[in-house]
Amino acid sequence: MKTALVIGASGGIGHAVCARLTGQGALVTPLSRSVDGFDLTDSDSVDRALAAIPDLFDLILVATGALEINGATPEKTVRSVSAQAMMDQFALNAVGPALILRHTPRLLPRDRRAVFAVLSARVGSIGDNRLGGWVSYRASKAAVNQIIRTGAIELSRTHAQAICVALHPGTVKTEFTQKYLGRHPAVTPEAAAKNLLNVVSKLTPADSGGFFDWAGKPVPW
Repeated sequence: MKTALVIGASGGIGHAVCARLTGQGALVTPLSRSVDGFDLTDSDSVDRALAAIPDLFDLILVATGALEINGATPEKTVRSVSAQAMMDQFALNAVGPALILRHTPRLLPRDRRAVFAVLSARVGSIGDNRLGGWVSYRASKAAVNQIIRTGAIELSRTHAQAICVALHPGTVKTEFTQKYLGRHPAVTPEAAAKNLLNVVSKLTPADSGGFFDWAGKPVPW
């Protein structure tokens, strides 16, 4: 993998992915809100930033996301749903990646293998949901999974070797998750980056439109 665009490069996983790719000799273009003013939830911000990039990428990774936005924590029950909190989750976790995805036909090469990947979450799986709760976050991740599935179908019409997937990184020790780790086994961002890039390296065009965990195993929709 020679070139990569990492969205959310200042976050725990995004930063670790950038470091690992750079260590492997890849040319990495990082984008983040804290460093570059890149606002994934603002269409104009996305368009301006991506329109200024002339390069083609072997990998585009959207490594953004949040469990809490503007102080709203994941709901324990559907009775706690707030319209604003749900819209905030959708804006960041679903609409934002879709705004990136619409630029990928120009940013991915047509003559070789390339990957567009978004960090989703197992809790976004409808088939795997046995506990309930976390309504807004679950729904936003289920939405981005559908966006990826649809994008993969469309991308295949012009980019035969492109791979468009959703990835579950596992539970990772970051500022994003520290309040919610509990007894769940968790890995460092560096370990998560290694796992995710290993999965990406083994994907084929036949996997496009899929949802895979950190070990490369398919996750139910």
